[in-house]
Amino acid sequence: MEQLHRLMDTIGYQFHNEQLLRLALRHPSLGAPNNQRLEFLGDAVLQLLISHRIYLRHPELQEGALTRMRQRLVCEQALADIARRIGLGLYMVMDHGSDTSGIREQDGSLSDAMEAVLAAVYLDGGFERAREVIERFWPEEQNPTEDAKSHLQEVLQSRGRQVPAYELVREEGPDHARVFTVRVCLDDGSSAEAQGQSKKRAEQAAAAAMLASLEGKPVQ
Repeated sequence: MEQLHRLMDTIGYQFHNEQLLRLALRHPSLGAPNNQRLEFLGDAVLQLLISHRIYLRHPELQEGALTRMRQRLVCEQALADIARRIGLGLYMVMDHGSDTSGIREQDGSLSDAMEAVLAAVYLDGGFERAREVIERFWPEEQNPTEDAKSHLQEVLQSRGRQVPAYELVREEGPDHARVFTVRVCLDDGSSAEAQGQSKKRAEQAAAAAMLASLEGKPVQ
């Protein structure tokens, strides 16, 4: 009971129905009931609230950029990092074998538990209380168009893919107005080309084009 109250103090929300929080911390290794249903709901709650936040804060961005921004904020790594900040792993309940194998500190288990806790807050207190928890712990978003190369590498690594390769295709124009064309190539043979007034800008543009291709959306 004392542990639960410490966790509630940490996340900044006091549960009326503490059984919801207990369930959110119950790992699937213990069998049913466990936190998997709450995890499912928490994913949707987080997606909606983060989407709402960035939609209001970034009226200058189109759908593709908004999607990439949200992806960074709701990915497994982001959730696991927040879970570690609040020490969520200490409160998770699981069987002995899972505990001794280190599952308590794995990104997947932590991110699942974090989503489950968000769902528990939502069910107990509604969207506004869930929003307050997100505002308290989720970092300010960065415009993903500012560093498309880094974001492309993150997306590929999250899918178990190799890092992309960039090659200069050609340089054109007079010295005072050079135009660089760069191609980015992936491990599956796919590629994208883009131009820029410097090699660095062309690489960023090519990475942005590849991101749009991976997401199945036109470049914004």
